[in-house]
Amino acid sequence: MSARQKPRRLPPFSGVLVLVMASTGLVVVDLTIVAIGLPLISADIADGASAESVVVTYMVAMGALTQIVGSLSDRWGRRSLFLAGIGVFTLSSLAATAAPDLLWLNIARVAQGAGAAAIMANGIPLLADRYAGEERDLAIGAWGSFATAAGLLAPVFGGVLAETFGWRAVFAVNLPLGAAAWALAVRVLPRAPGTDGAGACGAGAARQAGASGAGAARRTEASGGAAARRTDWLGGLLLMLGLGAATLLMLRPGETPWSARDTAVLVTACAASAAFLAVQLRAPVPTLELRMFARPAFSGAMLAVLLSRVLTIGGSVYLVLYFSDGLGMSPTGAGLLMTPIFLAQIVMGMVGSKLIGTRPPGLVIGAGYALKGVGFAALALLITPGTPWWALVVPLLAWGAGGGIAGAPVMAVAVRVTAPERVGMVAGTVSTLASLGAGVGTAALGAVFALRGGPGAEAVTDGARAVLGVSAALAAVAVLVAVTLIGPRRVPGRAPAPAAQGPAPAERRPVPGTEDPVSPAEEDDEDDSFRART
Repeated sequence: MSARQKPRRLPPFSGVLVLVMASTGLVVVDLTIVAIGLPLISADIADGASAESVVVTYMVAMGALTQIVGSLSDRWGRRSLFLAGIGVFTLSSLAATAAPDLLWLNIARVAQGAGAAAIMANGIPLLADRYAGEERDLAIGAWGSFATAAGLLAPVFGGVLAETFGWRAVFAVNLPLGAAAWALAVRVLPRAPGTDGAGACGAGAARQAGASGAGAARRTEASGGAAARRTDWLGGLLLMLGLGAATLLMLRPGETPWSARDTAVLVTACAASAAFLAVQLRAPVPTLELRMFARPAFSGAMLAVLLSRVLTIGGSVYLVLYFSDGLGMSPTGAGLLMTPIFLAQIVMGMVGSKLIGTRPPGLVIGAGYALKGVGFAALALLITPGTPWWALVVPLLAWGAGGGIAGAPVMAVAVRVTAPERVGMVAGTVSTLASLGAGVGTAALGAVFALRGGPGAEAVTDGARAVLGVSAALAAVAVLVAVTLIGPRRVPGRAPAPAAQGPAPAERRPVPGTEDPVSPAEEDDEDDSFRART
């Protein structure tokens, strides 16, 4: 075996990997870091009124636009949209830092969410273009683990910034980081035709699509130019409306009674979502190709993404509340106690990405969720108002390790079972479902907490215990989803990394017991047949 073919433990270092991880970290941190400064924002520029809209506007804008931007990146190119995303995110952070009132700040947050959508939608495609085979799985694993860990670390980081420098520092910290990311992106992202677009999805995607050969070439030649001219604007607008309304509904305060306005928002969300699905069945170049969900492995991966964010974001919110109100810890101390989760997440994410090269992906993902569920169950049994903090470290490590093992392979599976020119669409779907999962998790587990929790250390502990118990049950559901839908015969073996000398792509033989990836030409025929039947 040549040195290049030896198994790796980490993805090869590259400027693209550093860029994608750092930019994604900025976006994910901004999902939760601003919540720490809400009381200060309210007192400074909102005359004491609620400032929750600052969090809601960002989540709505990002959740509603990510799928659209992901689909556009497949046709317009990764580089231009990624650079635009970093630029918009950084400039809107400057506007938020200087906001004189709440309206100004909310408008800046909408723009910031739009920039974040462009960054998130292009992360996985850029890695898929840069890497292939085992290297690609490891790179996507590093990206996913780092993103989740950054979200868990954000409350600590935000608490230190807000307490030391004030709430404007929460936005100002994005300025030097955003400028550095822009400079790095200009330097490392490819400019050459065929590496900045979906027509030839970079070296990694080209190697993955080698078996599709002339079929892919004919399809690219026939539809490459027309695709850019047939952007699904109607579907995009309907998706923005449906996801925006749904996100607003999920983030409504749980203690407020249901109102006529809430009913109108619910009807809008349902009607817009139904209209979006109808448009996608007929659109020549849809924003979301529904045919992808006909593959069990893809549907299983998407369900796993949704459940992962429900558990991670929803569970951590009420666990931190237990640390502060149940154990009486400071915000900084409560955040530090969460560090075992993100440390284990980063380390075991690499392990999970490595395991799917030699083990069935469904079993690896299922094992990760099983370990995560054990962590939830142990915490539910251990927590009391008098539990010492050190007794919680091992269950927290199990939570993080399980999330790392399960989360990283999910992204790799989604890329493997999708035609190369739709990786941007897949990335948009992943990010959209992750945003929805965060909202669903916070709202649904918040309802569970409200049924059992209340003021006082004992009541807060009871509520957190109920949330953790439900989270353990949802982790068991995720195990069943993984082992049932992401079976070994439903996920193609990854394409081997290129060697100095080797057979032509057409001579590559499939790994026994797996299916070949669907070629773009074959997938297009299946899409036409699917629309005809519906």
